[in-house]
Amino acid sequence: MARLVTEALAPSVLVTAMPMVVAAWASHDLGSFLSWGGTALLFCAVIPVGVIVHGVRRGRLSDRHVGDHTQRARPLLTGLASVAVGMALLVALRAPAELFAMIVVIFVVGAACTLVNHWWKLSIHAAVAAASTAVLVLLHGPALHAGWLLVAAVAWSRVVLRDHTWPQVVAGTALGAPLATGTFLALT
Repeated sequence: MARLVTEALAPSVLVTAMPMVVAAWASHDLGSFLSWGGTALLFCAVIPVGVIVHGVRRGRLSDRHVGDHTQRARPLLTGLASVAVGMALLVALRAPAELFAMIVVIFVVGAACTLVNHWWKLSIHAAVAAASTAVLVLLHGPALHAGWLLVAAVAWSRVVLRDHTWPQVVAGTALGAPLATGTFLALT
């Protein structure tokens, strides 16, 4: 069960889903959804995840979750560069503020995780799950506070699988939620 939760709510899954959810919510027609959502998907998910998959296949990264925190800097920095390009393109495409804010949330939370992971193995799974839940609550209202149960499940799974300690998942959650909330509110 822990492995299923870790895989189903992995950062790669959430950074794929969240821009698409926000693009669908903010788009007025199929063309804008495809343009904005496709751009966000490519630069926030396809390229960053592709870098990790390539690194695993070449033997430079331990696994797709980059469990060895000493290997995290390069793929995380490459992912951040890709997200930054995506942000610039979304501005050029006149994407809605909510979608732009979601992409900035991905960038800010990713940058904070990258910085912390230079010294300590903070749980990116927990940070991204908490950030995603915070944005969903802001977009869709208090009923989505139920998403915090999924954040708790992610934290539990990471500890049960011995990929993280409780302090690492608590720190990830404590980093992701307020950064996402502040960033999203500042930009929308």
